[in-house]
Amino acid sequence: MRLVQHKQEAYWFYRFLSIFYDKIVNPLFWTVPMRDKALQLGQLQETGIKVVDVGSGTGFNTEGIVKIVPPQQVTCVDQSPHQMSKAKAKPELQGCTFLQGDAENLPLPSNSFDRYVSAGSIEYWPDPAKGIREAYRVVKPGGLALMIGPLEPANPVGRFIAELWMLFPKEEEYWQWFRDAGFADLQVCYVKPQWVDGKGKYGIALAGRKPLTATTEQPSSPSAETAPEKMGLGRRLLMILRVLIGSLAGFLFIPAALLGYVRMAFTDQSHIPEAERERLNRHQIVALLISAVLILLLIALLR
Repeated sequence: MRLVQHKQEAYWFYRFLSIFYDKIVNPLFWTVPMRDKALQLGQLQETGIKVVDVGSGTGFNTEGIVKIVPPQQVTCVDQSPHQMSKAKAKPELQGCTFLQGDAENLPLPSNSFDRYVSAGSIEYWPDPAKGIREAYRVVKPGGLALMIGPLEPANPVGRFIAELWMLFPKEEEYWQWFRDAGFADLQVCYVKPQWVDGKGKYGIALAGRKPLTATTEQPSSPSAETAPEKMGLGRRLLMILRVLIGSLAGFLFIPAALLGYVRMAFTDQSHIPEAERERLNRHQIVALLISAVLILLLIALLR
């Protein structure tokens, strides 16, 4: 169903989510160890490379990139001005180039980057295959594209909520999109936060190389950004409804993750180095306490 899918819904979803995204949401689902492990597939150590981070959001993924690549060689693209304003304010990202744009219609020349990276963005794309074809277009022959995204939950309840919210692709879809776009030498790794247990896969990082034999001739320049959808009253009401219900479905994952961290606190973590153990920050602890109070109030009201 994917209620937060079309660009207008995603715009308003992130208009409000950006307020507390870095403090509460992102550290639950996309952690520093996950990011650093996934970015290894991007082979960012090569000297002098130009990197584009598509769907860069508040710059969490970009912070991992600039640990390796100088900010002056990194371009960030995102459709949300609210998310991007958070990234622009981060001291680590001073020197990066910021462009507001659409992942499926990148405002970038063809064959212009050595590395394409996108993390946690594909789930909002109406047409993922088109977005990955854009990755192929902007990467130079011999360059790499790295896509990091969620996988379809194995749990039926989690899968229903996820599919109500946004896109959680099947693993085979990622592989098919990359192959159809023309990428070769595909490499994969899987990532998940420490609170996630079970045998199911949580997230995927898939990298592919654009063949050296790919044409270097510049195709026609990217088409202009599609004009914003004209919305009458009915379409506006539908958008508001989609954002509200889709956001509610998405926020249901937050207490589940918080409880996962509580459970993890009472399990043996001796196999995880002390420096790598994921813990709740003070903002998440407050959110956990508020969630507990609301649940208790709901139970009391239902009696």
